[in-house]
Amino acid sequence: MSTPYQPPAGPAGQPTTAAGHPDVEGTSVGQLLGEVSKDLSTLMRQELELAKAEVKAEATKAGKGVGMLAGAGYAGHLTVLFLSLALWAALASAIPAGWAALIVALVWGAVAAVLFLSGRKQLKTVNPKPERTVETLSRVPDAVRPS
Repeated sequence: MSTPYQPPAGPAGQPTTAAGHPDVEGTSVGQLLGEVSKDLSTLMRQELELAKAEVKAEATKAGKGVGMLAGAGYAGHLTVLFLSLALWAALASAIPAGWAALIVALVWGAVAAVLFLSGRKQLKTVNPKPERTVETLSRVPDAVRPS
């Protein structure tokens, strides 16, 4: 006794036709629409999760750049403070302590410049548009359109 032919199972465990399409014979239109609705809902949830992940990554990059710019602002403030102290000390008396303060102020100025340039470079790499999500969502209409 031979067993009847069973077509291979499709992606959802359903049998497929010889052409490779799901065999929906005997399935109601309501059930098919329910499956399509469920699949679209799952797809949209996955796309939302992808968008969240991409936006979070870009926000992290932006946060690092802003932190560097804040550091540059603080270093700039210290530059002004030490330059003021250096000028005051140099004018008040002709002792080496004023020149030491000037050297410290110049070091802080260099730190401020490096932090500013690094922060600006980091912010230029930020892309707030979730590229992969936009690309995959653009393919959704083609996926649901009959061939």
